[in-house]
Amino acid sequence: MPTAVPTSPSPPVAPRLWQPHRVLITRAARGFPHGRAIAERAAALGADVVELTGDRLVNPKHDDPRAAYRAAKATLAVVVAPPSKRRLQPIPPSADWRFDLAEGCHAHCQYCYLAGSLGGPPITRVYANVDEILAVLPAHLGTGQVTSASPERAHEGTTFEGSCYADPLGIEHITGSLAEAVRFFGRWEAPVQLRFTSKFGNAAPLIGLPHGRRVRVRMSVNAPALIRYEGGTSPLQSRLDALAQLGRDGYRIGLTVAPIQPFPDWPAGYDDLFARTAAVLAGIDDLDLTVELITHRFTPASKAVLGDWYPGSDLDLDEGARTRKLTKFGSTKFVYPAETMRQLRTSLTDLAGRHLPMARLLYWT
Repeated sequence: MPTAVPTSPSPPVAPRLWQPHRVLITRAARGFPHGRAIAERAAALGADVVELTGDRLVNPKHDDPRAAYRAAKATLAVVVAPPSKRRLQPIPPSADWRFDLAEGCHAHCQYCYLAGSLGGPPITRVYANVDEILAVLPAHLGTGQVTSASPERAHEGTTFEGSCYADPLGIEHITGSLAEAVRFFGRWEAPVQLRFTSKFGNAAPLIGLPHGRRVRVRMSVNAPALIRYEGGTSPLQSRLDALAQLGRDGYRIGLTVAPIQPFPDWPAGYDDLFARTAAVLAGIDDLDLTVELITHRFTPASKAVLGDWYPGSDLDLDEGARTRKLTKFGSTKFVYPAETMRQLRTSLTDLAGRHLPMARLLYWT
């Protein structure tokens, strides 16, 4: 297999930041200083801030479903996370527990896994009561079934995933919520780790924060041929540059390679991805790097939603070429057949080990 030759890295380009067209802030959210600060930052970016008289979100009706989708994707809602949203849930194989600073994403990934998970219009909701959300975490110290119970990963401590239903870094310039979480973990003198993943390259809000090496930032990356399905996100090089910047600032870092797909000439494409990553991370002192490998899968519900959102997409969602499996909740998902999975796993594991021998492979799924 030919090895890609990385080119000399070019100077990092400042990432383009998302600017929502409209921001809705509920009455309850205005009762929190953090919520009011989010609205003020959004207004400074030129967003139309609407102060709701109550706490119910009402999305404007559109006769055109595509117009409704575009309006929702351009809307940010500042709300209060109720007690039900503040109860932690296990999130294997990533971490012991997940907690949410936000819900939804403004990007336009044609294989978005949130499509079948979140109901209603795809508005990005951010939480005003961040202090209440973080206050729940200490009660879970030393519990969990992923890192807390694993001899191989026990050194990570109790792990908390902060990006299950959102990309917190992509909206950090508006929310400031991720910085609050980083500071919280930096102060927490215990064997714990905050984990989150992102497709955005705006690392600046996190640089210089007192993270205490208790934060792992992972970049969600893919072979260059598949990045075209990730509309509204940062280019691959921007993500890798941000990862290197964070690594130099002492953060633990990682790659989340997802969703892995066997596109034409895929071995060369993934070889290029790992070679570019190695070139960017070369020379970083005290580098702590992990790799997570996640194959593409979809459900009938997500396929239907994605078909409505992106009717012209050529993304491969052929159920006949997949194997049908049941999730732990009894619903259907479609994954690659066993032989395809074996080929992908063998190749990508080999490529990661060859280009990034210092990295720990956490899991394959």
